[in-house]
Amino acid sequence: MSDTERAPAGIDPTIPSVARIYDYYLGGKDNFAADRAAADKIIKLVPNSREVARDNRDFLGRAVRYLAGSGIRQFLDIGTGLPTQENVHEVALAAAPDSRVVYVDNDPIVLTHARALLADNASTIVVNGDMHEPDAIIEAAAGHLDFAEPVAVLLVAVLHFLPDDEETYRIVEGIRARLAPGSALVVSHVYAGDHTAETIKEGAAVYARTATGSLTGRGPEQVARYFEGLRILEPGIVPVEAWRPDYDEVKVDLVKPGILCAIGEVG
Repeated sequence: MSDTERAPAGIDPTIPSVARIYDYYLGGKDNFAADRAAADKIIKLVPNSREVARDNRDFLGRAVRYLAGSGIRQFLDIGTGLPTQENVHEVALAAAPDSRVVYVDNDPIVLTHARALLADNASTIVVNGDMHEPDAIIEAAAGHLDFAEPVAVLLVAVLHFLPDDEETYRIVEGIRARLAPGSALVVSHVYAGDHTAETIKEGAAVYARTATGSLTGRGPEQVARYFEGLRILEPGIVPVEAWRPDYDEVKVDLVKPGILCAIGEVG
């Protein structure tokens, strides 16, 4: 992407974006030089960053397929990021053509790309929303989704951009309070594993220069709190690559840095 030709009005291409960094990890082209430079610093610190991003994306697809197969027909994807292969609506509609999807983001480039992609798709809409305001997100989505019926809420690789633990719990609790029985909560979250304190500090410094401004790893006990009172599906809180893989079983390794995930059902 050419910084001068493609940056929408109001976007400073010299400030990295977490959505565009993630796009670069996944091999996308919707990123600027500043995004690529930031991502390359992270890859130098954490050489398997691209693999981790792909594993997280694969988990998202498996989770949506499972939930659609279990009967859920409504999906709320908060912090959706830039469109790439196997988007939530593509996976959900392939599994269940009567599915309805709402994407939520506040990155102007994400909103522009997603709306262009979905211009002719009546089953899926995109809304501008801030994760800090869960009630506003629910209200914006309520015109397309029926919250009296089960909804799968996807918080995939987004909560780690909030440094305040209590704020993340407040957000998740606010969303959960609006969900009907039979709904599902899907979370994936960066964890540090055996990274050294210096590596964590250097990585956090890279993300501190993004528009989002932070990256905070959390471990299994912290992630478990998002699911208190819910029935967590097997295999529980595991690295994304180990959640019901399509092929061979994957050994759960919580020492290796990566992304944790879990799916909980609302009783």
